[in-house]
Amino acid sequence: MTRHTDKLDALLDKIGALVERLAPLQEPPVDISANLAFRWERAGDAGRLIAVAHPHLFDLGELVGIDDIRDEVIRNTAQFVASLPANNVLLWGERGCGKSSLVKGLLKMFAPRGLRIVELKRWDILALPQIISRLRGSPFRFILFCDDLSFDEGEGDFRALKTLLDGDIEERPSNILIYATSNRRHLMPERMSGNSADSEIHPEEAVGEKLALSDRFGISLGFYEFDQDEYLAVIRCYAASRNIALSDSELCDKALEWAGLTARRSGRSARQFIDDLEGRMQLERQA
Repeated sequence: MTRHTDKLDALLDKIGALVERLAPLQEPPVDISANLAFRWERAGDAGRLIAVAHPHLFDLGELVGIDDIRDEVIRNTAQFVASLPANNVLLWGERGCGKSSLVKGLLKMFAPRGLRIVELKRWDILALPQIISRLRGSPFRFILFCDDLSFDEGEGDFRALKTLLDGDIEERPSNILIYATSNRRHLMPERMSGNSADSEIHPEEAVGEKLALSDRFGISLGFYEFDQDEYLAVIRCYAASRNIALSDSELCDKALEWAGLTARRSGRSARQFIDDLEGRMQLERQA
C-alpha cells in the first residue's frame, strides 16, 4: 500500500511541475508613474499594457504650417489634463502632414502634468472595455491613440468603437480620451455609386450609419496638402533651424526639384528633403 501511495505522490508531483511550467508567468503590473507611453499587447482573449522604453518625445515646435490645428489640439488636451471637459479627437487628411506627430508631441508637453499615451492598433478596438477597466481610477490622464484608423465595408469593429465612444450602459471614465488619425474623413469608404446604400430602401440610413462614427469625435480636424507657397515656407523654417547656408533661391529650387521627384508637398516631405540636403552638405564638407 505504501509503495502505491509513493508512486501516486510522485505522479502528482510530476503533474504539478508540468502545470507550473505551462502556466503563464504572472508579471507585475506596469508602472504607470515611471513610464510615459504604453502599447496594448494582445495575449489570447486577454491582453496587457507594455511600457515603451524609449518613447518618441516629438517637439511640437517642429510642426510648421498647421498652427491652427496644433493650437486646437493643444487647447483640448490642456482642458483634459486639467480635469475639465474635453473631446475625443479625429485628425484626418493627407498623409505626411503631421497627424501622428501632433499626437506624439503632446506627450513631451503634457507628461509632467500627468498625461500618458497608450498606443492601440485597429484590431485592438474590441479590447477597449478591458483597457478602460485597467485605467479607470488611475490618477493619470490617458490618451488612447489609434493611428491610421479606418474600416472597410462589412466590418463590425466600427460599430463597437461607435458604442464605446458614445458610451454604453457603463459610464466612460473621465481620465480617458481617444485620439485617432486617419486618411479618411469619416473612417469609412465613401463611393459615388455602387456602394451598399444603392440597394437600401432608405439609403440615407446606410449613409448616416457611416457618418455616425466620425460624429462621435467631438473635434474633427482636416489636413490638406500644402500649396507651393506653404511648402516653401515650411522648407525655409526647417532650413533656418538647421542653419543651412544656402541662398533662398537655391534652397527653393532644390526643394521644388525634390517635390517634383517625390510627387509630394507635405511636412514629412519637407523634413525628408532637409535631412537629405543637410546630410549631403556635411558629407561634402568632410570630404
